[in-house]
Amino acid sequence: MVAISLLILTVLITMIAWYVVPKFQYQGMLKPYEAWHRGRWYQLITSGFLHADGSHLLINMFVFFFFGPILEQAIGSVSLLVLYFTALVASSLPTLIQERNNPRYASLGASGAVEAVLFGFIVMFPLENIYIVFIPIGIPAIVFGGLFLAYSYYEARRRRDNVNHVAHIAGALYGAAYVLLFVPGAFSQFIGHFGF
Repeated sequence: MVAISLLILTVLITMIAWYVVPKFQYQGMLKPYEAWHRGRWYQLITSGFLHADGSHLLINMFVFFFFGPILEQAIGSVSLLVLYFTALVASSLPTLIQERNNPRYASLGASGAVEAVLFGFIVMFPLENIYIVFIPIGIPAIVFGGLFLAYSYYEARRRRDNVNHVAHIAGALYGAAYVLLFVPGAFSQFIGHFGF
């Protein structure tokens, strides 16, 4: 299964960067200034396999574990693999452009690709309930997606934490667009859920 392989690979690379080759953490994270001005474009991919700490890794892999395998069954292994790797790049592009002249900015984590997978799931199963810790009732996936985008936009405007909310939004929108445009029958299946 591609999804589980990606999960294991992400955990392994993160752990290697933490405990075996610490310089890879620094060299592999996305530093838009370096990528833009020094041609270190590989950071658009490598940054997605690195995480700041245990909670960062756990949250990303927890979400991916619940939605990645289901989406893989729905769209196929090859399509999921293409979605994941292209989402790593697509979700980083706004940050790359916005921060390209800021030598102090750095970002890392699989969040952009994970949001792409989550929103691919939302396109395929818009009325499935998503359950969140501490909320006892399910939220329809499409409602959850709207709330998530609104929250991410709000937080991106505030810029009060170290979370790259712009990458979350870009990944989410890219994931939805990818599935709608490139997965055969996805668009008709999506609107079919609403009786059209």
